Amino acid sequence: NEIERDKRHYLTKLKNSRTQKLRNSKTQKLKKTMRNREEIKNRKEYAMLQTVAKYMDRYHIDGIIGLVPYVGDYFSAVALIPFVYVTLFVIKSVPLTLAVINNCLRDILIGMIPFMIGNIIDFFHKSNLQSMNMIIGYVEGDKETIKAVKRSALLSVIIMVILITL
Repeated sequence: NEIERDKRHYLTKLKNSRTQKLRNSKTQKLKKTMRNREEIKNRKEYAMLQTVAKYMDRYHIDGIIGLVPYVGDYFSAVALIPFVYVTLFVIKSVPLTLAVINNCLRDILIGMIPFMIGNIIDFFHKSNLQSMNMIIGYVEGDKETIKAVKRSALLSVIIMVILITL
């Protein structure tokens, strides 16, 4: 009986020790994640993305420049570069990068719809703000945003595979 009691005591102590280590590990990971989020938000590249998104979409620069044939599409593609840089090298997320590229390519394709229809739609599409919202949600750990990013990244990969095989 005494051996059984000691054995139970030892197992309980071991279990509590493992549970405490697991809690400490989760707490440390959470603190590290929060530090990383704050570091990302405080970087000048992150602030630049917010500025690009604001001017391109809120002030409709993307739509206005889109009225100039070919130039608007190139300008939209160039505006993608800071988003790709931040998602790939600062946040270090390939799925997020693919989702942002997917979003920008949709914007370019919409702008290519003929007879000014694409340009009109482009005024309301706001792909840069959508990309910025994806980045913010991803950095903040929003589960819905992360799920949407993964879906968009998967769709991007499927489209690339289809286009490569054609």
